[in-house]
Amino acid sequence: MSSFAPAPTDRRPVIGVTPGDAAGIGPEVTRAALASGRLNDGFDYFLLGEAVPCEPGVSTPATAQASWDNLERAAAMAIRGEVAAVVTGPVSKAGLYQIGFPYPGQTEFFAARCGTDDFAMTLTGGALTVTLVSTHLPLIDAVRHLSSAEIVRVGKLTAAFLRHRRGRPVRIAVAGLNPHAGEGGSIGREEIEIISPAVAALSAAFPPQEVAFGGPVSPDTVFHQAAAGRWDGVVCMYHDQGLIPLKLHAFDEGVNVTIGLPIIRTSPDHGTAFELAGKQQASPGSMIAALRLAAELARHRHAVPSPP
Repeated sequence: MSSFAPAPTDRRPVIGVTPGDAAGIGPEVTRAALASGRLNDGFDYFLLGEAVPCEPGVSTPATAQASWDNLERAAAMAIRGEVAAVVTGPVSKAGLYQIGFPYPGQTEFFAARCGTDDFAMTLTGGALTVTLVSTHLPLIDAVRHLSSAEIVRVGKLTAAFLRHRRGRPVRIAVAGLNPHAGEGGSIGREEIEIISPAVAALSAAFPPQEVAFGGPVSPDTVFHQAAAGRWDGVVCMYHDQGLIPLKLHAFDEGVNVTIGLPIIRTSPDHGTAFELAGKQQASPGSMIAALRLAAELARHRHAVPSPP
């Protein structure tokens, strides 16, 4: 694998890429993406890290440690401005936890290294963009911890990201939590007591001609509406509410982007897929999309914008 050397000042901007856990599909989809000829012109791409001997599909403490080391290097380089963006391959969370990785995932790792609590996980692909109010929590805890303040915080980040990407007014749906968005309180009161006040606060925070919020929208229809063009993005109450439709709609082109950071970080929307490792069957589509989105964001500015 190529390693990074400090570039002269007239060199093209660099996007750093971590291959993820060496036992998974990360290294092969990364190599395929970098060789695809489908990446944005005007950037150089560098694969960070050295090859780790391993059996395909079998994560070890060594492969987990190498993936962690690569994340540390990528974060440090991005914070120092040595790369314009970071694209991270899939890691094994179980393997990382076994060697003491203290974060729920890569999203939280980068937020910690950037010293910010004001961040969110957004996934985008095809006609859908979803942002998650809670990420790697058991569903029962995601419901217990749901709050108007958190919905407002994530909604503001979503608005800033979409305005930055679209360059025009945007429409954002806030999904309900319960079936039929609570059916007027008959099958849950979270929409009345938590979500509706958050939607009102978000609507008051932006000029309506720039950002229009709607909701709570029934979660069994909101993604169909968004895919049809009614909404530019959907604020989702928990992890699978957003990830299931996104992956069904755009599995091979979905991208995970951490919004709210002072650096740009994207990744493919799939995991290590150990069962496919070494078989050359994994599609590089999501990695290509992650590299293209990183370049798109880097071309316009050095960070995904923060909310007002």
